[in-house]
Amino acid sequence: MSILVVGASGATGRLLVRELLGLGQEVVAIVRSPERLDASLRDHARLKVITGTALDFADDELSRLVGECDAAASCLGHNITMKGMFGRPRRLVTESTARLCAAMRTARPNGPNKFVLMNTAGNANRDLVEPVGIPHRIVIGLLRHLLPPHVDNEQAADHLRVNYAGADAAVQWVVVRPDGLIDAPSPTEYDLHPSPTRDAIFNSGTTSRINVAHFMARLLTNDTLWKSWRGQMPVIYNRPQA
Repeated sequence: MSILVVGASGATGRLLVRELLGLGQEVVAIVRSPERLDASLRDHARLKVITGTALDFADDELSRLVGECDAAASCLGHNITMKGMFGRPRRLVTESTARLCAAMRTARPNGPNKFVLMNTAGNANRDLVEPVGIPHRIVIGLLRHLLPPHVDNEQAADHLRVNYAGADAAVQWVVVRPDGLIDAPSPTEYDLHPSPTRDAIFNSGTTSRINVAHFMARLLTNDTLWKSWRGQMPVIYNRPQA
């Protein structure tokens, strides 16, 4: 199986690449800065590294790349710097998601095309009733006006929900929503929920990046797990240690 990963040089993307290679998969990584990949990964026999972003390629080039792979995943995000949050492109995640999905649809119009998007627990699944308090709604409203990355995450997930609904859609997707990302040396036990069980702003949980990568890699390679979460936006939390 060959899997395309964008955002592969980021904090979670690097871990996803490592997890997929550990599962014996072929990986095609599109990265802006190949030197940011771990040296132990760059020369891996089953890893193909392509310099650029999903927005750099012409439509036919991107369709060719996607057509050579069996699935795709995005760990794209905005750097927590002034340039990263307010610079261009402000809709990096949304535009990349739209282009990748369009390329999948062109390459394999009858599908199935698997796509996994890393998102955030602070973004609600508008296909479900996910009640939050008034203070939460006020803060989210402010974030939409003040921080472009939050709107980008919302719009990227909405692109999948609105344009690729139903099991017969050309693109089948899962949006993974971690909460309170932290670093950890190895995977631990984690819990999955269709909706948040905590308030992502006032009572956030924690999710290690390696657990996100572990879950995303299994989604892409395990058909039973994929079918259980297809078309949903699972929230992932680290399980409290005894």
